[in-house]
Amino acid sequence: MTNPQSAISVQSVSKSFGRGDSAIKVLQDVAVEIGTREFFTLLGPSGCGKTTLLRLIAGFEELDSGSILIDGERVDHLPPFRRPVNTVFQNYALFPHLSVAQNVAFALEMQSLSRAEVIRRAGEALEMVRMAAFANRKPSELSGGQQQRVALARALAPRPKVLLLDEPLSALDLKLRKQMQIELKQLQAEAGITFVFVTHDQEEALTLSDRIAVMQGGRILQLDTPRAIYERPSHRFVADFIGDINLLEGKVDGGAIQLDCGASVAGNFGHAPGDRVTVAIRPERARLAKSGEGSFAAEVMHSAYLGTATLLQLRLADGREFLLRETRIGEGAAPPEKGSRVSVHLPDSALQVFAA
Repeated sequence: MTNPQSAISVQSVSKSFGRGDSAIKVLQDVAVEIGTREFFTLLGPSGCGKTTLLRLIAGFEELDSGSILIDGERVDHLPPFRRPVNTVFQNYALFPHLSVAQNVAFALEMQSLSRAEVIRRAGEALEMVRMAAFANRKPSELSGGQQQRVALARALAPRPKVLLLDEPLSALDLKLRKQMQIELKQLQAEAGITFVFVTHDQEEALTLSDRIAVMQGGRILQLDTPRAIYERPSHRFVADFIGDINLLEGKVDGGAIQLDCGASVAGNFGHAPGDRVTVAIRPERARLAKSGEGSFAAEVMHSAYLGTATLLQLRLADGREFLLRETRIGEGAAPPEKGSRVSVHLPDSALQVFAA
């Protein structure tokens, strides 16, 4: 049943490319509700199906089965130009021979609006992205960030119910990309419409999103808030894909897990004795131990001062690498030297345990 608050309802959608035995399943029975005015992100590695799902919503691909509704109306049988959505592509797709104002006005002219209305709404869109002063320039006279703003203005000018964004920041350098992340979130709040954003960049997804759908192999593995996905991943893949994490293999032995590195952590975390498991912990949740509380010993291989923390690269007894991001080293205190031995504490509350 469709949620009445949903801007987009994807219901049991499947999609394959090719036919017969050679067909490649790209999406497998995907179902998701995307809320009105939500900044929703499809996140996953290349080939997971995120861009295909976006293109199905836009109407650039035909689904094999299932249905897609926007504001409660089924749209999967409609061509792209009849759907209440617009798309911003990775390459911006601006017309090089048209000015900034003409690029933005182009989509409005397709709606048979009066000339005065086209000029007014194009101006409003350019004001929204702070590009009104560049209205008479050609795209070749703009920086990458400015071209992206023009592409956003062109997509927003027709006032779609949903804006689809296919990795629109990937062509920008790191500093500009971070700046545009903030501006994109502010723009979404100002426009007051639903944004569906595709990216493979975990930090970008965590920064921008109200909710994230983490995809792998044509399925949604976890759908939740950025905080929940980072702190409470439901699958090993999600834990490993989102941010830095340490994965330690071991076996459940009664009321504890015996790790292959020779250490032991209390609790079986819902697994049966003898089960092989993976214990996951973020580098910032592990810490250098005080006397008598260490979970295991490790050798310091490298340390890097990051300003707000010191990142220690450690080697465990089984040769496995372990990352520890320590913020508790006192001001002026030197971090442990390379080759020194340290004791590491793994708080029980910081551990996630998955079947191996």
